[in-house]
Amino acid sequence: MKNFDWTSFTKKIAVKAPLTDIYNAWTRAGELEKWFLRQVIFTDKTGTEIAPGVNVRAESTYSWLWYLYEEAMPGFIKQANGKDFLQFSFEGDCLVDVKLTEEAGYTIVELKHYNIPTDDHSRQFIRLGCASGWAFYLVNLKSVFEGGLDLRNKDEQLPPMINN
Repeated sequence: MKNFDWTSFTKKIAVKAPLTDIYNAWTRAGELEKWFLRQVIFTDKTGTEIAPGVNVRAESTYSWLWYLYEEAMPGFIKQANGKDFLQFSFEGDCLVDVKLTEEAGYTIVELKHYNIPTDDHSRQFIRLGCASGWAFYLVNLKSVFEGGLDLRNKDEQLPPMINN
């Protein structure tokens, strides 16, 4: 594991959906809740909550809640170009870039998670944990947009699994 990159990873998936729909899936609270999160609250730079059907903009903040977890994750939207690119903080000072392109009738979602610290906790829970977490959620994005099936475990009677 000497040459393993503990500081970043990239995931890609092709989704048979219009690019604008996928951009909205990442930048609207109501859309994020369909495939990724239990609850999303975006606030603009003045502290005003952004309506669920409105695209988030740069310099906004977020509070994200997952199913079966009570603790919210706060973060900051660094860039949102209104078309095909979003950058946000994640797990502290880490950054996530979401780049969308069109190819052969698909929207290609490329997610890069980087600036990951190299302490043992970050290696385990951010580098390895988030890599598998993002893989699942990107597959869920594809599932929701291509077939309508949400694969997340939302049942509080079950313990956390790979699908939440």
